[in-house]
Amino acid sequence: MVSSVRQNGPSSDHPVKYKTDILKSIYNLLFYSFFMVSSFSMAAQQVTISGYVKDAANGEALIGAYVLVDELEKGTATNEYGFFSLTVEPGTYTVKSGYLGYAEFVQNLDLNGNVTLNIELSIESTVIDEIVVKGDRRDQNVRDLQMSVNKLSMGEIKKLPSLLGETDVLRGILVLPGITTVGEGAAGFNVRGGSIDQNLVLLDEAPVYNSSHLFGFFSVFNPDAVKDVKLYKGGIPARYGGRLSSILDVRMKEGNSKQFEMNGGIGTIFSRLSIEAPIIPDKASFIVAGRRSYIDVLAAPFLGEDFEGTALNFYDLTLKTNYRFSDKDQVFLSGYFGRDNFSFGDAAGFSWGNSTATLRWNHLFNEKLFSNITAYYSDYEYQINFGDTEEDQFDWNAHIKNLSIKPELTYYINPNNVVRFGGQMIYYVFEPANALAITDNDFLDISVDRQYSLESGIFIENEVSLFDKFKINYGLRFSHFSYLGGRNVYYYGEAEPGLIRPVEEIEFVERGKTVKSYGNFEPRLSVKYDLGENSSLKASYNRTAQYIHLLSNTTASTPLDIWTPSTNNIRPATANQVAAGYFRNFNNDNIEFSAEVYYKKTNRIIDYVDGADLILNELLEGQILEGEARAYGAEFFLRRNSGRLNGWISYTLARSERLVDGINNNHWYPNRFDQTHNFSLTAFYELSPRSTLSANFVFNTGTPTTFASTRYVQQGYVIPNNDGDTRNNVRIPPYHRLDLSWTLGPNPKKDKKWKGEWVFGLYNVYARRNPFSIFFRQAEGRPVPGQAISTEAIRLSVVGSVIPAISYNFTLK
Repeated sequence: MVSSVRQNGPSSDHPVKYKTDILKSIYNLLFYSFFMVSSFSMAAQQVTISGYVKDAANGEALIGAYVLVDELEKGTATNEYGFFSLTVEPGTYTVKSGYLGYAEFVQNLDLNGNVTLNIELSIESTVIDEIVVKGDRRDQNVRDLQMSVNKLSMGEIKKLPSLLGETDVLRGILVLPGITTVGEGAAGFNVRGGSIDQNLVLLDEAPVYNSSHLFGFFSVFNPDAVKDVKLYKGGIPARYGGRLSSILDVRMKEGNSKQFEMNGGIGTIFSRLSIEAPIIPDKASFIVAGRRSYIDVLAAPFLGEDFEGTALNFYDLTLKTNYRFSDKDQVFLSGYFGRDNFSFGDAAGFSWGNSTATLRWNHLFNEKLFSNITAYYSDYEYQINFGDTEEDQFDWNAHIKNLSIKPELTYYINPNNVVRFGGQMIYYVFEPANALAITDNDFLDISVDRQYSLESGIFIENEVSLFDKFKINYGLRFSHFSYLGGRNVYYYGEAEPGLIRPVEEIEFVERGKTVKSYGNFEPRLSVKYDLGENSSLKASYNRTAQYIHLLSNTTASTPLDIWTPSTNNIRPATANQVAAGYFRNFNNDNIEFSAEVYYKKTNRIIDYVDGADLILNELLEGQILEGEARAYGAEFFLRRNSGRLNGWISYTLARSERLVDGINNNHWYPNRFDQTHNFSLTAFYELSPRSTLSANFVFNTGTPTTFASTRYVQQGYVIPNNDGDTRNNVRIPPYHRLDLSWTLGPNPKKDKKWKGEWVFGLYNVYARRNPFSIFFRQAEGRPVPGQAISTEAIRLSVVGSVIPAISYNFTLK
């Protein structure tokens, strides 16, 4: 462990016409709060210890490392950039810093003035030979104010059994409480009864609109480039906005600033490689990581001439660099570029992919005031094409693009009081369809016009310890959304519930002019009360607003689903969630337990009339229905953090329902992704210092679906009919699966530059044919006159057998 010390001298919807007044009031609140806390802190004669905590081996900032003053029993945790600030009375103190799996830093300081203390932690030699599944303080489960938050270290994710032996971030969070998916081959994930578009997925603060490769089997996040993964399910701080259900915050590595490092892996269906190194040691570094699948390469020799030129692959490239200009300034530039390609020669194909770029600037105004300004660009695009001649073909592509700037400041008043404030502005461009059909050289443009919108928000939050046992984080966010012109705007009349609304008026609005505006106040609150050294009670409330929506009426979301903004016909959705929990640690904090209950009410959710046409439909808004949703449940989590045998048990008991006028006879009905029971058991066993056995078992209640209740027979054909007009009236059979893996790593007692690791895995060990969906069809053959026509149920399973895998991972330093 290394440190450097430098000591200085002492030291809801609202009318548009009220928008300006509201913004002024919020800005005044921000600045008055800032000046009040500044004046308060300057009144006392105090000194400040501030700096960064990093990994001594590679210079990576450690997120959530603790720094405390031993004599005062006061401390703090580092932020997303490894920065900390502690303000105390002058005196002589013992300062400690640590991170689970690292040797503790201890230093005596005589504080007569402000001190800059930069700390580098080294991996503790006594834990190299044992499994450690967490990277934070052992008692963070109890001591941290946050609840409804899941955090996974990459070391933990890499030990999980996985499909085809490939480490995957999203599959890692699916074994945590409150997180579900409708099945294999489904993109995205569901959190506490919310749809997949209600999750804000961030990669270095830039939104990723489709987080999956290969229809949901793998995520877009390269494990060699990821440093930290945190999922907020509730108690969402005011600095986050834009989605109703969750925030998945994925942070990339900065790159090794100490020495050259290469990581990679060769797997069953794809390989990966990452390179990181210092540009200027301890001042500038970079990382470049890439992956590509090769299913099409392996299959090429077995395909006939009709499939020549077939492409079945995905690839991604992740890169990041940073440069520290001074002790007070550092910039980061990161990007992601990925794509999935599925084509069958020149005749047909489709592809999709994300592109993001993020520029961030950290500036330290003084020992107490830390700022970060983020600017990003994000583009999600997909394409479809048919036809192999210029005379007959069809081409369609769609985009959702956005540009954003987000300033954020953190003011550390003292160890018991931290204020954060800032804002964000996002400009959206929606391109639902750029479509061109050519038949016998006749051109038909069936494109859907672009849509433009602007979203903005400002926030302030204060985290404060009021008493020794009581801690609170309260905040307020005001968000505003404008649907802008640049296309035809449609106005619809009334219709019977569940029927298509007729068009009454069409108006062209010039680009840049506001068609419709919305505003929402979003209060946030989290509280914690310590019952003792090893247990605490926590509660939270958050109101969230969402202004963009994913339109999908399929069994599971697909890469080709359409994003749309809130318009004059589609209102923003809002959600209110309350949660409470009990947290307790046992056995010297080695075993942690938590139990949470929650209730979430959502207004203005989107649904559709029966038979709605979502593709290439300029009048789509007339087929959208508006309703409400509710979700409630209990989540239980038990984890053993270290030792030869460790892991966790997760169980969720929940319900998720909707009520939409015109659907299900105006009665509540279960969501498509509703699962009553969700259980997972994850275990790691260290067979030897270099050999680890991992197992994962999951059991989920089957998801709801709609079956016909009666049928008609006409001219020998069976026509199914839902006689009661019910929605999601049955459930498919339950989902369960067992996965195993064995990891054989390098000898920890040998210090080699090249370190290799073999991973052998079995996915779906007992070959369970889990149903993705069930549908009915008429039995084959000519009907026999006078006899009833038979039908049969078909159970579609995406994975129906055991899948073995082997992969080799390596590191070179």
